[in-house]
Amino acid sequence: MRAPARLGIPLADVDTPALILDLDAFERNLQTMADWAKSKNVRLRPHAKSHKCPAIAHRQMALGAVGVCCQKVSEAEVMVDAGITNVLISNEVVGRTKLEALAQLALRARMGVCVDDIRQIRDLSEAMHAAGATIDVLVEINIGGNRCGVEPGDPAVRLGAAVAQADGLRFAGLQSYDGITQHVRDPDERKARAARAGDVTAQTIAALRDIGLECETVGGAGTGSFAFDGMSGVWNELQPGSYAFMDADYARNTPAGGDVPKFEHAMFVWAIVMSRTSVGQAVVDAGHKVLPIDSGMPVPFDRPGVRYERPSDEHGCLVAELDSALPDLGEKILIVPSHVDPTANQHDFFIGVRGMAEGDGTVQEIWPVTARGCVF
Repeated sequence: MRAPARLGIPLADVDTPALILDLDAFERNLQTMADWAKSKNVRLRPHAKSHKCPAIAHRQMALGAVGVCCQKVSEAEVMVDAGITNVLISNEVVGRTKLEALAQLALRARMGVCVDDIRQIRDLSEAMHAAGATIDVLVEINIGGNRCGVEPGDPAVRLGAAVAQADGLRFAGLQSYDGITQHVRDPDERKARAARAGDVTAQTIAALRDIGLECETVGGAGTGSFAFDGMSGVWNELQPGSYAFMDADYARNTPAGGDVPKFEHAMFVWAIVMSRTSVGQAVVDAGHKVLPIDSGMPVPFDRPGVRYERPSDEHGCLVAELDSALPDLGEKILIVPSHVDPTANQHDFFIGVRGMAEGDGTVQEIWPVTARGCVF
């Protein structure tokens, strides 16, 4: 399959729809997060599910990240094949085929995985024993997300003890992540939720210590809570992903202020106006297949008064009160995705453009989204 661009061409000549990466803003975002984590003496393990691209993972590690997170074994296989040798699957892995593949990865790289049930521990141990492998295990606790995770305190301690006694498993600590907190708009409420999560996590750490288990890693945090978690003294490994790109949904969070860093929009979908038959409406060639709407509508970039509405498979409608605010037939525009993770998963390439702030910009990188479709 051909890429929608060639190296050296101007942005204006990139075919549509395409996934555009503003390299200058992207690199500033990576550096900002790396510097902040270093200043707080916490480890950074960015989440690769946000980009599914080994080229990006290598750039994050070059700035000091200890490794990456993945959500699925197949994602992790792509990263390990590309030379990423420290991967945490920040998720539970269930099923013989997945566990056998995970055990093979553990023979090639330092791997970690989460558990929240004694049966997972049994099956994971059997798979590692059969392969002659060892894997780091984090006990995931429920700190408010009410998705995965055993309850904090004694239930988590019992699982930690079981991990420590299981063949092929190494108790490495806790996974303490709440996805809901990431998208709480008010910073004071986000901070309060993070503080409550920190309290129950700290209590669980202490209870594990009482039975002789130290938490080498207390992982979690995302783009919405990393600052509160990183300054808490509880978490020592942060797992944000969207910070590299900043989608429209995270931009709806009210900034926390203080020394909490801010990030720039760096990921866009490049689209062209393909129909202009109605006053107050322009139709672009970017619909559900390139711009997911699970986190709300995408936002036309730097287009005051213009809204993206009524997407279908291949179309999206730009609407405005003033017809003159809309782009004309054949005009190309940038659209900020509402959720970067599924957006990256719907494209084959990142088209890296340098110099967008100064004008059109030039294509300098074309990176395959190698783990696209790796959902098993």
